[in-house]
Amino acid sequence: MKNFMCDDFLLSNETSKVLYHNYAAKMPIIDYHCHINPKEIADNHRFNNITDVWLGGDHYKWRAIRSNGVDENFITGNAAPREKFQKWAETLSKAIGNPLYHWTHLELKKYFDYKGTLNANTAEEVWNLCNEKLQTETMSVRGIIDQSDVKLLCTTDDPVDSLEHHVAIKNDPTCKVKVLPAWRPDKAVNIDKAGFTAYIDTLAQVSDTAITSLKDLFAALIKRLDHFDSLGCKASDHGLDYVPYNPASEEEVNQIFAKALKGESLSFDEAEKYKTALLVFFGKEYAKRNWVMQLHYGTIRNTNTAMFNKLGPDTGFDCINTQSCANGIVGFLNALNQESLLPKTVLYSLNPADNEMLGTILGCFQGPETAGKIQHGSAWWFNDTKTGMQKQLTDLANLSLLGNFIGMLTDSRSFLSYTRHEYFRRILCNLVGTWVENGEYPNDIEALGQLVQDISYNNTVRFFGFEV
Repeated sequence: MKNFMCDDFLLSNETSKVLYHNYAAKMPIIDYHCHINPKEIADNHRFNNITDVWLGGDHYKWRAIRSNGVDENFITGNAAPREKFQKWAETLSKAIGNPLYHWTHLELKKYFDYKGTLNANTAEEVWNLCNEKLQTETMSVRGIIDQSDVKLLCTTDDPVDSLEHHVAIKNDPTCKVKVLPAWRPDKAVNIDKAGFTAYIDTLAQVSDTAITSLKDLFAALIKRLDHFDSLGCKASDHGLDYVPYNPASEEEVNQIFAKALKGESLSFDEAEKYKTALLVFFGKEYAKRNWVMQLHYGTIRNTNTAMFNKLGPDTGFDCINTQSCANGIVGFLNALNQESLLPKTVLYSLNPADNEMLGTILGCFQGPETAGKIQHGSAWWFNDTKTGMQKQLTDLANLSLLGNFIGMLTDSRSFLSYTRHEYFRRILCNLVGTWVENGEYPNDIEALGQLVQDISYNNTVRFFGFEV
């Protein structure tokens, strides 16, 4: 029997151990999609205590603690940090089989050199150890990034963001990591959601463009796209409930946009036509700039109205949407491809039942511009579990080319989440090693080592065109 969290954690055979320890573990990290705050990097922020770094804004953990019957005051409320930490420690003992258990102990081992287990009885010991370590230089925000061997990361930024912190980081010679903005224009797309007209007013001010028509909107967005591009942006990201494709004439979409600006309500069909027009516009602009287009879809957001009214979005009340998006994705990609303006694209579904569907769509739109031009993104959100990653990797291998995969991302607000790359790499190496040990692939360690290093790092650099 293996010891918990030993050096061969998740590695079940000799081939997987060689692939991980001799190849994958040595590779740096590119975090091409995350939600960390660039201001904290610019300021080289220090955390007051482990609750701040672990539980502040982490809706994964919040959901788990709620599932343990804990009052909200100890989750997002005004309880003392030590009390919140205790509730998390008590919850963790119930989380067998949950990736949070693995992630927590990977982080404790890597960043705090703690080899025990966190539970109700050890909470005080862990609290004191972590808080003491957080006062050291290696545990400032940049210290965490440096010891994680992160070479480049992309934040998630709205078109109206000033990107002032990215400028500060770029001009700071003491900052070793490259930090690039990533374009997230959801508020410009979501014409049917509250705050749309106020957002357009803000966009008009930031872009110094009067916006009274669809043509004006596109002009304002192009100004902001150019600004992001000037600061090295290489990627966009869209958070979609589903992928629409309901094309309409420019005149009709302009009329729909005019209605929205007047505060008039729109039909579902009208909103869908506007969203389609915006997505097609963005896709073409990304292709012109050689940006990567990322589409995250398949979520039902803010399901608990009472808690949404109390806490707002992104607080742990979203779930998987089973609505099929095959026709929308195909229609959208095909429209761009017909004009030779289909950008490099990464498709992520929150519904794991979409894996095979996405795997077949990839093959319909690949191109000679780059290997794996259309990608099935890493197991996302509720799927970045051990079994979720194994399924995504297996389905991708079955239906496309696993060797061209661009690998893992954190999709996190926590600076300690870089151990998720280790988690992914161990799972990847164990899967490949198992195929080899079963006689399903030749035991060519040199070629296999190159493959896992490519998936861990090299493919990402190539695909996005990063300079590291």
